[in-house]
Amino acid sequence: MAKGIRFTDEFKQDAVVQVVERGYAVSEVAKRLGISTKSLYTWKAQFSKPAKVLSDEAALAAELRQARKELARVSEERDILKKATARRPAGEWHIHREGTSRASPGEVRFY
Repeated sequence: MAKGIRFTDEFKQDAVVQVVERGYAVSEVAKRLGISTKSLYTWKAQFSKPAKVLSDEAALAAELRQARKELARVSEERDILKKATARRPAGEWHIHREGTSRASPGEVRFY
């Protein structure tokens, strides 16, 4: 058995595939690959999840990506609005129509 060797996730997944999908015995695969059966059982528990769980995880990951995208968009819009309000003087918030009298705002003067 190899001690202190780190295996990649791809190697581990390939080993698990041999046991789960191809039907080889754990002891046979472990002996062929030069790893312990304990490691292979650990990898099997780690990488062989039910299809329902995998599809749920994929759906959650997609939803999270979408939520992060929307959050980035909304944050950008908020920052743009913050900059716009910081640059505008306080007195310019009301709409001023030229040619109207203050006494009757509905009245428009023609010259």
